[in-house]
Amino acid sequence: MNTGTLADRLARAVSQGRVPDLHGVVAAHRGRVVLEHYGEGEDFRLNEPLGHVRFAPDTLHDVRSVTKSVVGLLYGVALAEGRVPDPDEPLLRHFPEYPDLAADPRRTALTVGHALTMTLGLEWVEQVPYTSPANGEIAMELAPDRFRYVLERPIAGEPGVRWTYCGGASALVGRLIEKGTGAALEDYARARLFEPLGIGRFEWSTGADGRALAASGLRLTPRDLLSIGQLVLDGGAGIVPESWLATAIRPHVRIGEGSHYGYQWYVGDTWAGGFGNGGQRIYVAPALDLVVAVAAGQYDLLDQPTAAVVVDEVVLPGIGR
Repeated sequence: MNTGTLADRLARAVSQGRVPDLHGVVAAHRGRVVLEHYGEGEDFRLNEPLGHVRFAPDTLHDVRSVTKSVVGLLYGVALAEGRVPDPDEPLLRHFPEYPDLAADPRRTALTVGHALTMTLGLEWVEQVPYTSPANGEIAMELAPDRFRYVLERPIAGEPGVRWTYCGGASALVGRLIEKGTGAALEDYARARLFEPLGIGRFEWSTGADGRALAASGLRLTPRDLLSIGQLVLDGGAGIVPESWLATAIRPHVRIGEGSHYGYQWYVGDTWAGGFGNGGQRIYVAPALDLVVAVAAGQYDLLDQPTAAVVVDEVVLPGIGR
């Protein structure tokens, strides 16, 4: 296999219109970059239009919900430092500012692990556009207190049983990190993850309360996403505890056929990944010694095929899977 083969495969996919709104892709096989491509197109910082952008290696890009997977890694770092509670600890014990919620016996069963795996058993809807207040994440950000908003959602089922996609769960995980470390989430990420990885420049959008959006606010480059994926492939690279990674990318709850969820990471039979609205992707395949990072601009579209086509139809066949 050579880089030209992958570049040719990607060029054909681009010319055939099979990877619409592809803004950037970087892939590394056996520790060596084998594909790197940048496009152009309309882009946004969350819902703020940025106009037409020509993307380059140093262009920051919304990673949207890949942010959740980064926060999952940070939790493991903070846990190793003794700063945050174990996953099996009661969740509301660590939010004493809401004594009325903690007094509800139906909520005392909630654990930190239920937030990490999005199995809180609370009502939550994110299947509508992220421009609508009917979307749970948007409603959370419009609320006077985003954390109370999540924790007081109506109970929909027993916790730990059913996976429901929930940006609010990630917000709670991020808040536990801030509470335990005494640092803003972005500052802790800079010191404990980004700088050790050589990531010197990033942005993290904040809510009206000034806190970093743990569910969706990060802006990184595709090369940065590749570095994070390579860290996962390398068992934490001495930055994230290997034992935490082994747990984080282990299936905890079934999503669908061949797809599970770990601790803020998606898990397949042969891969682990971080997914974000619009086609953002970190794809890690340990058995193939492969990492793929994708940035795309298909935000809020019902069908977002670009990242899947890049991984499944360009990269994997190109390395001879």
